[in-house]
Amino acid sequence: MPPSISLLYDRIRVEEKELINAAQKRGVDFKAVDAKELHLTITDPGKDRELFGEVALERCVSHFRGLHITAILENMGICVINSHKVASICGNKLLCSMSLAKAGIPTPKTIVAFTKEEAMTAVEEIGYPAVIKPVFGSWGRLIAPLKDRETTQAILEDREEMGNPLYQIYYIQEMVKRPPRDIRTVVVGDLIAASIFRYSAPDDWRTNIARGGHAESFPVSGELREMILKAAEVVGGGVLGVDAMETENGFVIHEVNSTVEFKGAMSASEVDIPGKIIEYALGLAKR
Repeated sequence: MPPSISLLYDRIRVEEKELINAAQKRGVDFKAVDAKELHLTITDPGKDRELFGEVALERCVSHFRGLHITAILENMGICVINSHKVASICGNKLLCSMSLAKAGIPTPKTIVAFTKEEAMTAVEEIGYPAVIKPVFGSWGRLIAPLKDRETTQAILEDREEMGNPLYQIYYIQEMVKRPPRDIRTVVVGDLIAASIFRYSAPDDWRTNIARGGHAESFPVSGELREMILKAAEVVGGGVLGVDAMETENGFVIHEVNSTVEFKGAMSASEVDIPGKIIEYALGLAKR
């Protein structure tokens, strides 16, 4: 019997379409499963196991939905890409920064506070300009530059008034001096599949492709290549997007993404990233 693979999704984007196409081209026993249509009996782990095959690719846009589905599937004995441990670390900027720093990987100076008063102290310790980010979130949402004391006070007060306790974990980083771009590398297993420069849109300082940025192929090598592979290993490995920046003192890794979007990297590099992911999943299924 050939190995069977499932794809868990809650929205079909370009990446999910390409993964489905890559599986079909290879004749893989493959099933796409809409997470929004699932109800799973967690007290009987074997009951729903056959829905998901031997390996599941977790691709939910909702971090918390995907994280909890991953835990349920792993409890069924299913191999999930990426694992619950990896998704937990990568989905939380605080945990990711801690993991990188502990491993000695260069990463932006980061301070975390739990009240707006201590957050203000933290910003002034880092120095202006700084950046505040939510510990959970993607696509650059709710990331704000802190340019001066007055702006910072207003932003911190807004966070306090939101009422969501997650926004009252004040994750503050130095504003890294860099070109108007960063580096996104897609890592599949222990290999670099593709790497690109992501350039900011003309009216935005963030480099997210989802915000109008554009991509350009960039072959990584040397020290940066080793840093990227080490960062992927530190968080637990799998299929990951490792984000780096060029600074006056060398490269820093500022984020590792678990449910990596690879449309820009696929287009700019002309690499068959979805094919590499399917081959990786097949390799895990055969172990």
